[in-house]
Amino acid sequence: MSTKNLALVVGSYDDTEAASHDYKALRNGQDSGGYEVIGAVVLVRDKNGKVEVKEHGDKSVGHGAAWGAGAGVVVGLFAPPLLAATAVGAGIGAILGKIKKGREEKKLSDDLDDYLAPGTSAVVAVVDDKWADRVEKALDRADKRITQAIDADDYEKLQQAIAKSADDIVEQINS
Repeated sequence: MSTKNLALVVGSYDDTEAASHDYKALRNGQDSGGYEVIGAVVLVRDKNGKVEVKEHGDKSVGHGAAWGAGAGVVVGLFAPPLLAATAVGAGIGAILGKIKKGREEKKLSDDLDDYLAPGTSAVVAVVDDKWADRVEKALDRADKRITQAIDADDYEKLQQAIAKSADDIVEQINS
């Protein structure tokens, strides 16, 4: 799968069960050949603001990626501060800083509170942009959705940095 034209698709939910349902629908759509997803996670933010990465099934939606590394890339692209809170290492920190700075310069409005306010959930997926419309439609129970382009260079560098620290990230995310 090419990583030249990537998109981040986010669905926001007031109801965690609806997010879980749409995540399963996302997996089923990929399994039936409707589209390909590079990685996806369900995030749940409690009323106190604590975020948990939820994953339904034994693997991320993406093909063959270790769950921790795949989840780390998806979370890092969606909300760099969330990954920074669990990930250590200068390489990861530098990439997250670049992603955050790029978002600020582009004045993107997809910050954490817009799509994962306290007491809500989100399905976050990284896809080739040719599948973005189909993936967004699969998130049909979402209260709101957004699709934004991802810098392929950011994706690849973050993926490499996380791969170098995958065991640490898996341990932190699962703790």
